[in-house]
Amino acid sequence: MEARIPTRMGDGFMVEMTRSELRADIQVASEEAARRARVPPLTADEQAHLLDIYASPAAFTAVDIGDQVVLSCDGGGSKMTGTDIQDLLESEQRLGQDILELWHIEYSYKAIKTILPFQQQVMQNAQLMLTAPIQYGAQPNLAFYSKPDGPASNWFELLPKGDIAGARAAIDEAMEHATQDMVYVTGGMIEAGADGVDFDTTGGAGDGDFLSTLRAVKHVREKYPEAGIELGMAGELVIGVHGELEWEGRRLAGLWPREQLEVCQDAGVTLFGPAVNIRTSKSCAWNIAYSLTVIKPCMEVARIPVHPNVGEGVCGVPVNGYPPEDAASRAAKALVDILRCDGL
Repeated sequence: MEARIPTRMGDGFMVEMTRSELRADIQVASEEAARRARVPPLTADEQAHLLDIYASPAAFTAVDIGDQVVLSCDGGGSKMTGTDIQDLLESEQRLGQDILELWHIEYSYKAIKTILPFQQQVMQNAQLMLTAPIQYGAQPNLAFYSKPDGPASNWFELLPKGDIAGARAAIDEAMEHATQDMVYVTGGMIEAGADGVDFDTTGGAGDGDFLSTLRAVKHVREKYPEAGIELGMAGELVIGVHGELEWEGRRLAGLWPREQLEVCQDAGVTLFGPAVNIRTSKSCAWNIAYSLTVIKPCMEVARIPVHPNVGEGVCGVPVNGYPPEDAASRAAKALVDILRCDGL
């Protein structure tokens, strides 16, 4: 009888599986990802290495010495100490993050616009105290520009009524406001000393969310050619809420990570963060195999660093407020060992 190995489900719940069951999950997940994204599945050697990582009973795992990668972030610290600068110091000196991020709890460019001078002062103070590069980050959050919170009509109310034209017009209006706010905030933070900016969870409200961000990226790249621009995605597939939006002739709806990377590179992004959503009813081994399969093609065309998102609920890390370190460390090792990604 095969030994049963402690492992995790996508919601973080601990279960026991045999090596054969883990192998089957990895194979099935890679084949499903390949079918959905129209990419090759993981090779036999890659699947075998992934099985070794997830069949280990170790409480914690890591890459080999010499294989460490750069750690960037979205959201930076987690308000551990109560102040922005103290959190940044903790992130740099205790957690060892290589690229830091100043952020505000109202984590959207629409909200940050109203407190920009305050955030600029915090950035200036932080730059005097820390060594690592500090970027400023927030989310595009296109939905915030729809009623009742924003000026545009609510397309999520119009679409169920069959008012497709009205919904698309509302998205177009919202995109204009969102791009303006992102340009205003990022420009102000770069002028205040930020080493770069981060557009976090891009595409969370669909293809309009993605397009408005790409437009902002292009503006920032043209005005500040030396600034770093990180763009992290919300999921593996761009949802076509509008459905007809394009970037330089390429339709945005339905793009998978490789195509997302290509349009981001064209817009001027300097660091790309793919994200693949967790299936909570599947094992972590299943989830990481799926993630690796859809992200792997990025590495073939990347001209910029690729940092897969290993935050809560993406790329093999369980949906849990406190992701278990055994699951999070396995996901990180798998991404580095198999994809040879530039960072996390």
